[in-house]
Amino acid sequence: MTSRGAGPALSRKNYRLSTEPEKSKVAVNSRLLNDYLHRVFTSADGNQPAAAYRKHLTFQNLQEHLDRLLAEENGPEDSRDQGAEGRLGPSTVVLDHTSGFEGLLLVDDDLLGVIGHSNFGSIRATTCVYKGKWIYEVLISSQGLMQIGWCTLNCRFNQEEGVGDTPDSYAYDGNRVRKWNVTTTNYGKSWAAGDIVSCLIDLDEGTIAFCLNGISLGTAFDNITRGAGMAYFPAISLSFKESVAFNFGSRPLRYPVEGYHPLQDPPVADLVKARRLLGYLKNVIHIGIDVTEGKLVEKDTSMWQLQGEPTVLITLAHIFNYFSPLMCKVYLVEDVLMTFLLSILERGGAVEAHPLIQQLLDLMWLLMEEYEVHECLKQLLMSLLRAYRFSPIIPDLGLQIHYLRLTIAVLKHEKSRKYLLSNVLFDVLRSVVFFYIKSPLRVEEAGLQELIPTTWWPNRFTKEGKESKDVKEESAEERLRRRAYERGCQRLKKRIEVVEGLQVQILKLLLNNKDRGGGEASRYIFLNKFRKFLQENASNRGNLTVLCPPEYMVCFLHRLIAALRFFWDGHKAKTPAALSSDEAYVPPQLFYNGKVDYFDLQRLGGLLSHLKKTLKDDLAAKANVLIDPAELQSVTMDDLDEDEESATSAAQSQRPSAALAIGGALARPGWLSSPTLGRANRFLSTAAVSLMNPRRPLGTLEKVKVRTLSVEQRTEEDIEGTHGNEGLLLGRPPEEPDQPITENSLLEILDGIVMMYNLSVHQQLGKMVGVSDDVNEYAMALKDTEEKISRCPKRRRDIHEELLKSQKVFSEKLNHLSRRLAWINVTIYSKEKMQDIYWLLRVCIRTIEHGDRTGSLFAFMPEFYLSVAMNSYSALKNYFSPVNSMEELPGYEETLMRLAAILAKHFADSRIVGTDIRDSLMQALASYVCYPHSLRAVERIPEEQRISMMKNLLAPYEQRPWAQTNWILVRLWRGCGFGYRYTRLPHLLKTKPEDASLPSLQKPCPSTLLQRHMADLLRSDRDLAPSFLNSVLNQLNWAFSEFIGMIQEIQQAAERLERNFVDSRQLKVCATCFDLSVSLLRVLEMTVTLAPEIFLDWNRPSSELLLRRLAQLLNQVLNRVTAERNLFDRVVNLRLPGLESVDHYPILVAVTGILVRLLVDTDAQGAERATAVMLADPCFQLRSIQYLLGHAEPSALAAAAPAAEKRHFSLNTYTEYISTEELAKVDKMLSHLSEESKQAAATTLPTSEEDLCPICYAHPISAIFRPCSHKSCKACINQHLMNNKDCFFCKATITGVDDFTKPASS
Repeated sequence: MTSRGAGPALSRKNYRLSTEPEKSKVAVNSRLLNDYLHRVFTSADGNQPAAAYRKHLTFQNLQEHLDRLLAEENGPEDSRDQGAEGRLGPSTVVLDHTSGFEGLLLVDDDLLGVIGHSNFGSIRATTCVYKGKWIYEVLISSQGLMQIGWCTLNCRFNQEEGVGDTPDSYAYDGNRVRKWNVTTTNYGKSWAAGDIVSCLIDLDEGTIAFCLNGISLGTAFDNITRGAGMAYFPAISLSFKESVAFNFGSRPLRYPVEGYHPLQDPPVADLVKARRLLGYLKNVIHIGIDVTEGKLVEKDTSMWQLQGEPTVLITLAHIFNYFSPLMCKVYLVEDVLMTFLLSILERGGAVEAHPLIQQLLDLMWLLMEEYEVHECLKQLLMSLLRAYRFSPIIPDLGLQIHYLRLTIAVLKHEKSRKYLLSNVLFDVLRSVVFFYIKSPLRVEEAGLQELIPTTWWPNRFTKEGKESKDVKEESAEERLRRRAYERGCQRLKKRIEVVEGLQVQILKLLLNNKDRGGGEASRYIFLNKFRKFLQENASNRGNLTVLCPPEYMVCFLHRLIAALRFFWDGHKAKTPAALSSDEAYVPPQLFYNGKVDYFDLQRLGGLLSHLKKTLKDDLAAKANVLIDPAELQSVTMDDLDEDEESATSAAQSQRPSAALAIGGALARPGWLSSPTLGRANRFLSTAAVSLMNPRRPLGTLEKVKVRTLSVEQRTEEDIEGTHGNEGLLLGRPPEEPDQPITENSLLEILDGIVMMYNLSVHQQLGKMVGVSDDVNEYAMALKDTEEKISRCPKRRRDIHEELLKSQKVFSEKLNHLSRRLAWINVTIYSKEKMQDIYWLLRVCIRTIEHGDRTGSLFAFMPEFYLSVAMNSYSALKNYFSPVNSMEELPGYEETLMRLAAILAKHFADSRIVGTDIRDSLMQALASYVCYPHSLRAVERIPEEQRISMMKNLLAPYEQRPWAQTNWILVRLWRGCGFGYRYTRLPHLLKTKPEDASLPSLQKPCPSTLLQRHMADLLRSDRDLAPSFLNSVLNQLNWAFSEFIGMIQEIQQAAERLERNFVDSRQLKVCATCFDLSVSLLRVLEMTVTLAPEIFLDWNRPSSELLLRRLAQLLNQVLNRVTAERNLFDRVVNLRLPGLESVDHYPILVAVTGILVRLLVDTDAQGAERATAVMLADPCFQLRSIQYLLGHAEPSALAAAAPAAEKRHFSLNTYTEYISTEELAKVDKMLSHLSEESKQAAATTLPTSEEDLCPICYAHPISAIFRPCSHKSCKACINQHLMNNKDCFFCKATITGVDDFTKPASS
């Protein structure tokens, strides 16, 4: 047999065949050859005939002898025929994709995997059974709503009713833990993704049973309908996005049951033949020829090598002549080859200690046809992946370790590795599964009870869900339990670390860049496949069959970081000038030189095509990157849509209508379906018209523009570069240091890791925190129950028993959850995982800092770098905190400060155009200033950056999202304002907060440093203060007016006699307007306190106007809120859900704070001006000020005498929130205003209506406009001119305003 695929290890030189003279001296004689061949090729019974009766064997008659030996084995065919009785249908059993389905379904190419694509789709197999005992297996890929079992041909299903919902159909549902046959009852256990369900039917006894991972769940149904015309098909109904894979017998059953036949017969003849040939192969390995002694010797199989002995080579060629075609069959690869290879590794020790597997792979490449090796390796890896994914969790994770070790052994073989990387690992298999460690849903079966015998959970939470401050010393018993639990967690961690170590080893093999023998190194093949994997996950966000599940992504990310840092630091050891992995970052030129594809992901400056047009001169000048003019002929978005549709319809036109594909996207492995091929390209629909019809007819195929990834064509030279070619680092900007970072390929992998975190890892980290929250909730419920038991009277035995039952349920649930939490803490939230995320945060910070230095080219950076910087910090702070503290991380304070500098600088960066990313930056900064440690980090950034940040925050509120800006300013003030030291509003203290860790519920931590910067800016910049305050007053006017309008509607709805409900969205908007009004008032209080001269120094051109506007708004707010039995009062007393924050206290103390600062805490001149403006405002009412201290007006007191029990609002009742000093100031203000208003009333002369301003009718006419000579008061015209230059009356453009005094003569 000729070979075209000899690897480098098996060259002619290595084999030293008979061309070498010293070998020819000692040839194998015919007697020795005869003995050798008889020892290798024993008969079926294993007995060798005596030498005298043995046929003399030579290589000439060996093939004939082999044919005869293998023919002996093919005798017993009766067993196969016996199994076939009682079955109807094709011998190869698959899902019936032509007529046996209902609803919308996606079916794999092998017709064994299925994904639900509608409400409740159903499908059955092609083969049915009517007598005997039968079994098939279902591999559960997702743990949602499915009903698996048997049905007859007469069963009619629809989108609501599936298998088990009709007569003569029977099903097991592990999602709801029930069995179904028209009616339903409890049965079995809950299933999880990665479980295997065995479905058994005994038509002799009339029973149906199910097993879960080989453990019987008992008989589910007995006395099922049998007789003429009754035959049962395997069938399933599954809801949207759920997925499974069937094994009817095309592969060895994972959990065979004695007496039950698989629906598809195993290939018995081939199986016997393959095992026989494997036996011969083992004999070759065991038996050596000692030519010098002229005898056969036993050899140590583990160290066997093919050392160029022609006799052995020719013998093996004869074996492989028969063995090779068999190794292309799935069943035989899994049952024979994989079992044999696993048995080699069973002896223990490192994978390197078993070179026999490498030798066998060498043999396969040498003695098998290339297509046979390819198919064999593909099936072997497929079987390994399936075995790994669907192995049950056992305490030592032995099964997972076993399969990973063999995967490593196979991938250690260079030629096999490169073939698998190029054609299988990312193209056919979903190899990311190899890096996933599934979480056990049933901790008992996973052996966690033995591993963690003692459970423990924290008891440090109060009823509000916050950590209680008065932590009681834990008792000795609790301490012992905690320590025992921690020891159990450590034992678990050690076992999981073994698996993680093996997974990292696989990645190290795939990232090998030294194996250049016979083509490109593995790393560069991996890099191109990895980029395509990222593209699929970035571009198909809505297509769940293509997306990698986030739980797989989390594990893949951590293993990839470990492997990347290993190679990065390895390169640093060889090249001392390079950076270590602790200083890693992605250089900015990767973002604009076009060497790395970011597949239409948003850049900070917008779309790439737009940036190339607008910044082409900067690219040429700074980075020496020239843009091809042809590239600038960008395609419109509509054209892109047309291209995609054309590609889709082209793909459809290539396939028959019975099995429509969903576009080109699904030509890749489907993640939810079968755990192997996973190509969900058959779209089954019971609808008459395909859902995928194109909107317009397709042109010729040549015209279809398909965007191909440039990465497919890249070579090692393109990535790493050579002399004079910088590879990926082409176009270094002058700001970037000319220093080697690391190998370019590692930079691209690092970039991919950051993108992976953004795609789905962060979302998954947040999701898994739910288990920890459940533990806390159950712990609080248990604590509450135990307190009730202790208080329960002895005579109430019934209550006592119920409480004991509750206690037992909570304890059992906590035992289960605490063990599950231990697993999650080790696999997702361990200290090492935290350090990985922290490392990623620092990588992003360094990358952003380097990018920022490039000036305008910063706009090319993909948005996800800023997102990952913010999200990874959020994850470290919120998700890892119960287990590990962020403060313990090295360089934590400096990292916090650098991230603060990024947020402070870029939230108003003109180079960033995306509204979403700008909002995210603003929200991150708002959250940052809520926590003392991160606020101090903001205070530590350079002064120039702090002042710039405050200046950006004080920009006018118009035409930008101002609510977050306002919130930031409020947080900087909270704790300094009048009665503003509360965390939660007084009237909400008795209620439980939704989430105590919310930024808004943090204790006040004002920043005097940033307040000082704000005061300096407002004082020094004459234009900044008026524009900022005018915008704040405008927004306050809008917010409060909206709020009043809404509560009027709510009040009217509540007063109607018919029962009605106010829309919850309207209530939410109403509460938001109220909160905005309060926060805007607080910002005004802050401004008045920090820089009162802006309002009171009338040498400033806009001071008087601002003071008048402020007084006008304050009086309006006071009048609306303080009027007796008014609208505000009534709505507050309704206490509607959603309006909890609406109360008198927050808004009145904010207004009081401003008034006290203007009227009391200022110099005499300022107080005099403020008082004059307040009293001059026509809306001013003294009773509003009296209301603050609970002084109701006399008429109201008389009317309210019968209802004396009604309490009036008074600041005096909030002594915990308002100091006595503050209350004294309010008293002083009230007496001051009372006195001044009396004097003003006595001195004010009556004014005729003709002399009043025709706009406000509150002030006398004091201004005349040029050129039209119309008149009004100064306040009205000044306010009008801030936004408009046209005259009120004639719309002429006003060129000037002069003072007007009425002539004395008139």
